[in-house]
Amino acid sequence: MSKAFLAAVLQDSLHCTGVAAVKAADDLVTAIVAELKTEGGFTLPSFGTFTVHKTKARRALNPRTGEPVKVKAGKTVRFKASPVLKKAV
Repeated sequence: MSKAFLAAVLQDSLHCTGVAAVKAADDLVTAIVAELKTEGGFTLPSFGTFTVHKTKARRALNPRTGEPVKVKAGKTVRFKASPVLKKAV
C-alpha cells in the first residue's frame, strides 16, 4: 500500500479532489507517526496495533565479506494484527 493508493481510496470515498485526498493521506500518516513518537503505540480498531520497541546494540555479519559489523541500538515498529483482520484474511 502506498500514499497514492490511500489517497485514491479517500478520493473515491469522500468524492473530493485529488489534491485534497493527497493532503488527507499525508496528514493521516503524519498523525500516526507523531502518535508513535509521543505515545509509543497506535491502535487502529478492527485492523491492529503498532508499537515501538527498542533494539539492543549487537554484532552482525557483513553478507559480502563475512566480517563482523557493530549495529547500534535503535527503535523499530512492530505490528500485531487484530483478530478481525486475521479472520478476514
